[in-house]
Amino acid sequence: MLSAISNNEVVVLIEGSVTLPKGFKAGGMHCGIKRKRLDLGFIFSEVPATAAGVYTTNTFQAAPLIVTQESISKENKLQAILVNSGNANACTGEQGIQDAKTMQKEFASMLGIEQYLVGVTSTGVIGELLPMDSIQSGIKQILSKEHEDEMKFKQAILTTDTCTKDVGVQLKVDGKVVSIGGAAKGSGMIHPNMATMLGFVTTDANIGSQDLLVALKEVTNQTFNMITVDGDTSTNDMVLVLANGLADNEVLTKEHPDWSLFVKGLKMVCETLAKKIAKDGEGATKLIEVQVNNAYSVPAASAVGKAIISSNLVKTAIYGTDPNWGRIVSAIGYSGVPVEPNAIEVSIGTFPVFKNGLPCPISEEAVKEYLESENIQIFVDLNQGESCATAWGCDLTYDYVKINASYRT
Repeated sequence: MLSAISNNEVVVLIEGSVTLPKGFKAGGMHCGIKRKRLDLGFIFSEVPATAAGVYTTNTFQAAPLIVTQESISKENKLQAILVNSGNANACTGEQGIQDAKTMQKEFASMLGIEQYLVGVTSTGVIGELLPMDSIQSGIKQILSKEHEDEMKFKQAILTTDTCTKDVGVQLKVDGKVVSIGGAAKGSGMIHPNMATMLGFVTTDANIGSQDLLVALKEVTNQTFNMITVDGDTSTNDMVLVLANGLADNEVLTKEHPDWSLFVKGLKMVCETLAKKIAKDGEGATKLIEVQVNNAYSVPAASAVGKAIISSNLVKTAIYGTDPNWGRIVSAIGYSGVPVEPNAIEVSIGTFPVFKNGLPCPISEEAVKEYLESENIQIFVDLNQGESCATAWGCDLTYDYVKINASYRT
């Protein structure tokens, strides 16, 4: 713990994850859903935690999402989360619901807590029933010391991801050190239309459920809803936040003097996870950041950023290191935001490429060299107002097609 951190400061820890806050533990194991990789993970809080979630907007919500939302609605609390990868338990009808409830019930029994205090999540192939024998066998073993390891949890939630994704921050509320940790999975079926992956955030802050939900929704709109990989919104995706209050601060509300600092810390966690997901897009080689400035409103800036980052033509041009600014301008034009073409300015990195409705003189070689970097920035100035937004995505490569052409085989 960084007890010496200053007031009004958020410190990012080099090593931080869902077990950073007081009272949380996590783990994972291989139960047999996948051939070899870890596929069953858990998070547990010593005490029931205030819970809030945001969920996929896909009409086909998977069974675990339905069950978890029902559980949270009882008292706005969770004490544990059980997650499997390799099978989405989506489009599986009433049997899928019953299987999700069985996972919930049996893990709750192992923990000695009420069933509704367990959230369940799944990710993987759609339309196949869960191998319940394997999962139930895993539930009976997963709490053993050999499986209690937050790194194993991060590995157990992955599907086509190439790396684990985690972060942790600390700040002070009422003079008490408050920690916020997070872990996520996401690589494909990623689009800015919440949710876009599985995200798990834990904190030992003392905060009420409605205020926690307000903070999560605000932060989600600026982070997870501002990334895209391929334009697909999954059936299973959600972000859950658990706050167990063990930091022993006064209850955080919007009127609390440290409210904005807590929201800042939560945003830092979610933004870091969102960028890691975007960078790890299936087959991706580059993280693309689009900053839209001087729009007439935040929604307008967001819409322009999303249009650019979602454009397959922009994504493929960046993969091929082609400074084709026309694709960027075209995406702005079809974003649905009323703009004045002659007022717009566009830069790729530090290179101005479009201004006053006309192309700027550029060195193609210099811009191409910049586009070979792993982190690419695009700047758009709409010159309409004072609002801004940032969106993140990745390039589109041959490997994306290879990965998804053989996902089930």
